[in-house]
Amino acid sequence: MEISVWRGSLLLISAVLCAPLLIVVSHLFIPEVSAWQHLRSTVLADYVANSLTLTLGVGIGTLLIGSVTAWCMTHYEFAARRILRWSLLLPLAMPAYIIAYTYTGMLDVAGPVQQLLREWFNVNYGDYYFPEIRSLPAAILLMSLVLYPYVYILARTAFSEQSQRMREVSSLHGRTSASHFWQVSLPLARPALFTGAALAMMEALADYGTVHYFGINTFTTGIFRSWYAMGNRNVATQLAAILCLFVLLVLVFEQHSRQKLRFYQQGAKQQSNQRDALVGWKSALVSFLCALPVILGFVIPVVQLLWWSASQYEQLWARDFVDLITTTFSLGILTAVLVVVIAIVFSYQQRWSASSLSRWQLRLLSLGYAIPGMVIAVGVLIMLGWGDAQLNHLSHTLTGDYVGLVLSGTAVALILAYCIRFLSIALQNTESGMMRISPAIDDAASTLGAGKFRLLAKIHTPLLRASVISAALLVFVDVLKELPATLVLRPFNVNTLAVRAYELASDERLIDAALPAITIVLVGLIPIVVLTKALDKGYS
Repeated sequence: MEISVWRGSLLLISAVLCAPLLIVVSHLFIPEVSAWQHLRSTVLADYVANSLTLTLGVGIGTLLIGSVTAWCMTHYEFAARRILRWSLLLPLAMPAYIIAYTYTGMLDVAGPVQQLLREWFNVNYGDYYFPEIRSLPAAILLMSLVLYPYVYILARTAFSEQSQRMREVSSLHGRTSASHFWQVSLPLARPALFTGAALAMMEALADYGTVHYFGINTFTTGIFRSWYAMGNRNVATQLAAILCLFVLLVLVFEQHSRQKLRFYQQGAKQQSNQRDALVGWKSALVSFLCALPVILGFVIPVVQLLWWSASQYEQLWARDFVDLITTTFSLGILTAVLVVVIAIVFSYQQRWSASSLSRWQLRLLSLGYAIPGMVIAVGVLIMLGWGDAQLNHLSHTLTGDYVGLVLSGTAVALILAYCIRFLSIALQNTESGMMRISPAIDDAASTLGAGKFRLLAKIHTPLLRASVISAALLVFVDVLKELPATLVLRPFNVNTLAVRAYELASDERLIDAALPAITIVLVGLIPIVVLTKALDKGYS
């Protein structure tokens, strides 16, 4: 009986978490002929072209930066290598929309860079050429600078696992280091590179803050505009469904790239890679090339944000900013605890009942991180809006009064969207943690009379402590950075750091936006430190 209740409860949780995505996809079958004719004649082509260009551009940019830096770090010993070992991951703490705000404030017409140019060369605006920062190429470049670590992490692991003997064989056949990279190492690391690029591409598809601020028409801006400006929920949901199809195409691409991964494995690592020592100008050149993404993607934006924040330091103790921190951290902590509990329960179910149903549950629940927050927000709003309508109808029937928006108008909607979006992160950590626990422990506990629930509470959960902390930390930081879902679902008069930075930047108050922005970045450094330590254990 207890097991049936357990399974029934998990099926109900799965249904609630998967329903918003199914609702979004189902809206494809609702006819909206006139609205789509209007979209086709105006902005639909821009949505498709800009979304594809942005996605492919970020994929190529992250592949280039991530693979080159990973190769240099794996195969060369140079002056700045010890510092770059950990600093190359720092751009992960910088959300794309924050780096967009920062560089716009620096490079725009009224920014310090162009002001200095006009003063130095005694010219007026319009007398010289300067690249437009609010453009699609700039968005691709800035996103590549903060998303390349997805490729770098996987590429560095793939390169470090390749045997030294392959390099020796290449040398015997007269191949140079560059030839070995292009003809041997790169093809062997291709699945890992494509996986990292796919993750970066999905992040680019999900972005709203950057493309909206730069005035670029993509599917995410179209969803927001259709919902709020046009007031057409069905069209907004159908655009969200098409965006889902884009994401699924990227996922198919990523899965296809990993199909032959088993053929690339070399078995036990025969011999560790020996790094070639670089001296003189070669060492300086490689140091500069590897440091450049860190400087552009982290150091310069952080220095600029700190400079702006210094003029706003008195706001640290202002009531509004304290309330902002409290609200943001409360949402992050509550979501992290809830998500980790759900992940532990589902991972435990997979351990003691590895049925096809439980495997499909995990697969569906793991899709959330690949789905843009804007899409999830639309699905959650529709589902909970229907739930509110039913509750109000029931309340009016029984009492004659309406209870209001108790689901879609409160933090319930926001936390549900966060759970759907970030459950995959926690599942990856708890599943890997469960796999490290020997089945012999379960057998011994069962022999001593411990039931499944007691086994989970008394044995598995304490053993999962490191995985649980890591998962909770990652979810907490991702909640702090999430913008689209928060923007759509936040209750009235409720703000987070991400939304506040977005609002101020949208009003061109970039200096005022610096304090919440730098807070997000500094908190985001915490999982980067944890990740760096974990990676250093794997390779030096």
